[in-house]
Amino acid sequence: MIRPMTPAGTRVLRLGGHSLLWRPRAVLVCGLLLGLALALGLVLLGTGTLGFTPAQVVAGLLGDPAEPMATRIIQRLRLPRVLTAACVGAGLGMAGAAFQSLSRNALGSPDVIGFTTGAATGAISAIILVQATPAQTALAAIASGLLTALAVLLMARQAGAGGGYRLVLVGLGTGAVLTGVNTMLMVKGDIDQAMAAQVWLAGSLNGRSWSHVLPAAAGLVLFAPVLALAARKLALLEMGADLAMQLGIRTGPLRLAVVLAAVGLTSVATASTGPVAFIALAGPQIARRLTRAPGVPLASGALAGAALLLGADLLGQWSPFGLVLPVGLTTGFLGGLYLIVLLLQDRGRA
Repeated sequence: MIRPMTPAGTRVLRLGGHSLLWRPRAVLVCGLLLGLALALGLVLLGTGTLGFTPAQVVAGLLGDPAEPMATRIIQRLRLPRVLTAACVGAGLGMAGAAFQSLSRNALGSPDVIGFTTGAATGAISAIILVQATPAQTALAAIASGLLTALAVLLMARQAGAGGGYRLVLVGLGTGAVLTGVNTMLMVKGDIDQAMAAQVWLAGSLNGRSWSHVLPAAAGLVLFAPVLALAARKLALLEMGADLAMQLGIRTGPLRLAVVLAAVGLTSVATASTGPVAFIALAGPQIARRLTRAPGVPLASGALAGAALLLGADLLGQWSPFGLVLPVGLTTGFLGGLYLIVLLLQDRGRA
C-alpha cells in the first residue's frame, strides 16, 4: 500500500480511523511562548510601588493568611491587570493573524487598516458628546469598530470579493479620515473631556479590575472558535480566491465571518484597554517566523501577542526617570522600531 507523503517537519497522529497532522516545532514554540507569558505575568505580579518576592507572589495567589497584604494587592489589583493584558494581547494577536491572512499582506493588521481607529471614534464620541460611563464607552467602542469594519469591507469589494491590497488601502484611507474626526471631537469637548479622551487614547492597563477581565475573556471565548473553525479554509484562501472557489469554498461568507470575528476581538480588546498598537501587527509575524509552519498562525499568534503585551507593560513600569508609561505608548515605540528593522532587512535583500 502506498502511504501518502507528509510535508517536511510534519508528524501524523493516528487515533483509530482518524489522523491528525501536527508539527513538533510549532508545538514547541507555542509551549515556549506560553511559558514566557506565564513568567512575565509572575514578574508583573511582583512589580510595583510595593515589590514582592516570588514566594510572596505565590502566597498571594493562593490566598495565604500569612501574607494578607500580598493577597489583597495581588488578587484585587495586579492579577486583573495581568489577566487583562494577556487576554487583550491574545485577542489582538489572533485578529492580526486573521487579517494578514485575509489580505495576504504583512501590514493587514487592525491597527494599521483603521479598525482600531474606528473603535476609538466610538469611544471618544461617547466621552465627548454624552459624558458616558466606562461601560458605555466600551460598548460604543465595540459598536463603532464593527461598523467601521463593515464599511471598509463594503468599500473594498471588487468583483464580489475584497482584494488584499485594496482592503489595506481602503482601511488606511478610512483610518486617516477617522483620525481627523477624532481630533475634531477632542477640540469640541472641554478640557476635562479632552483629557479623559486623551487618557483613553493612550492605551493603558492602569486601574484594570475584574470588570475589565471578564469582557476581554468573553471576547476570546466568543470569537476565537469562529476563527479556529475557519482557519483551514482561510489557509486555502491565501492561495487565491479562484482556487478556493474551485475547491468548493464560498469565499464571500468566509471573508465576512472572518472579518466580523477578528473585528470583534479587536473591538473588545480596544474597549478593555484603549488603542494598543504593534501587537496585532508583529505578533503573528513573529509567530510565523518562529514556527516556520504554513497556515494561519492563530494559536501561536495569540500566545506571541499575549507575551508581547505583558513584556511591553513590564518595560513601561521599568522605564527610566521614574516614569510609568501607558502600555499603548510603549507598544507604539516598539512598533516603530520593528517597522524600521523590517524596512532595513528588505533593503538589505534588495
